[in-house]
Amino acid sequence: MQLGWFDIAVLAAYFGLTIGMGLFFARKNTNTEEYFLGGRSFPGWALGLSLLGTSISSVTFIAFPADTFKTTWIRFLPHIVFPVAALIAAWFILPFFRRGTISSAYEYLGKRFGNSVSCYAAAVFLVIQMVRISTIVYLVSVLLQSITGLSIFWCILLTGGITALYTTTGGFDAVIWTDVLQTLTLIFGSILILAIIVHALPDGFGQIISDGVEHQKFSFSQWSEEKGFHPMPHGVSFSEKTLFMMLLVGFVGFLTGQFDQTTVQRWCSAKSAKEARKSIYFLAAISVPVWASFMLVGTAVWVYFHNFPDVVPQEMLDGIRKAEEIVPYFVLNYLPPGVVGIVIAAAMAAAMSSLSSSINAIGMVWVQDIYKKFIVKNRSDRHYLKVGFVSSAAVSLFMMLGAWWLYKAQTKTLMDFGMILGSLTMSGLAGIFLVGMLTRLADARAIWAGVVCNMFFAGYALLSDRALLPDSLCVPFDLYYTAIVGNIITIAVTLFMARFIWRTRRTDFANLTVWDQERTPLV
Repeated sequence: MQLGWFDIAVLAAYFGLTIGMGLFFARKNTNTEEYFLGGRSFPGWALGLSLLGTSISSVTFIAFPADTFKTTWIRFLPHIVFPVAALIAAWFILPFFRRGTISSAYEYLGKRFGNSVSCYAAAVFLVIQMVRISTIVYLVSVLLQSITGLSIFWCILLTGGITALYTTTGGFDAVIWTDVLQTLTLIFGSILILAIIVHALPDGFGQIISDGVEHQKFSFSQWSEEKGFHPMPHGVSFSEKTLFMMLLVGFVGFLTGQFDQTTVQRWCSAKSAKEARKSIYFLAAISVPVWASFMLVGTAVWVYFHNFPDVVPQEMLDGIRKAEEIVPYFVLNYLPPGVVGIVIAAAMAAAMSSLSSSINAIGMVWVQDIYKKFIVKNRSDRHYLKVGFVSSAAVSLFMMLGAWWLYKAQTKTLMDFGMILGSLTMSGLAGIFLVGMLTRLADARAIWAGVVCNMFFAGYALLSDRALLPDSLCVPFDLYYTAIVGNIITIAVTLFMARFIWRTRRTDFANLTVWDQERTPLV
């Protein structure tokens, strides 16, 4: 199906608006404080919407409905506990980044444990984010190609190029305010799909609920071809998915996310600590309902085709075609002109919001935590501003090249590399921050011992999972739980080494642990 002129006009208007916002904010970027933090002037509600948009990529926009279309709401389980992680961040983590002059998650690690730990965490962040944004551009370009019929080259250039243009020129101001626009667009897109389905069903919204409940679509049951729907176990297990473990995975994952630079950067860019905390409250209040709306889209589409059968969706349910095709198929074949353009813009918005945030955060980490600290020291702020522009542009270029390589290779190698590297390194990152913030123990030596042990564990788990070890050495372990075990190992080894082997030599912990924070109000 080719897009109509009305849909093309909607997309052109949306892309034109985002580019215009980038060019508008470009004139404000006269120093690094403005380019990377927007002059620390943002209200909490805008930062909350920006954080929400960053957490929802086009993969989410497609994958969540695909899951609930084919199975149940199991994927929603980890997201239920997000407000708990957010409240912990608001009261116990945020103060470390709103006192003094810290503006980077890895700058804190440098002050607490030294430059080696800071550089390690920053380098891991840079590589992981580069793999992530290349993958997002590749996946959304494939989606755009299937919808528009354009070549993959032009889809990559359109997706990555527009995002690069407004992010590189507009800096963090453009990132935040386009995030606000994009988040509202993607929420509106999901609401439009639901509204059209409700209007088409004989009994409206009530039929979505009744049919969904009758066929267990709203349950947390597991699905298999052999057993059909069957209850998920509730206990503790590292070899299979259980209700408790899914919630624990969500909590650990979201808590780790509170130490990510894309999150910390927003806290530091708020006009006050009160607004930074407000952004977390706002995000905690709206995130779960918004994620639920994407899950509901998938269930609603299933109910629609249950009442109005179509051979293509049935092939997706039967496994002949991928379930991830359901949203593009429904959009192209069952939505009216104009609405199609809005929903495609919503899918693009989900991708662009994640990409712009990562591009700017990567540039900031490179300039502030690596280039300025280790490569070129003591230069003027104008010099570092120019490096910021260049680094953001370079990141954008590598992002598109990575997406093109993924397409040409016809392989998941880059995605696999990202998963492996993340398992080896990121799985214990929250543990490093928690040791630093909650104790006066440990220095770089103990931290590195914890990191190395975590790497050995993650490597063993990966080899075991892929049957690359003798059967006698393999243990049943679901890689879904790598972050949980990795953080436990990192914390336990670090504290043991700090307590019994390498006593920390540090005596000044001012504002570096919860026990040594000043009682003065946050700024």
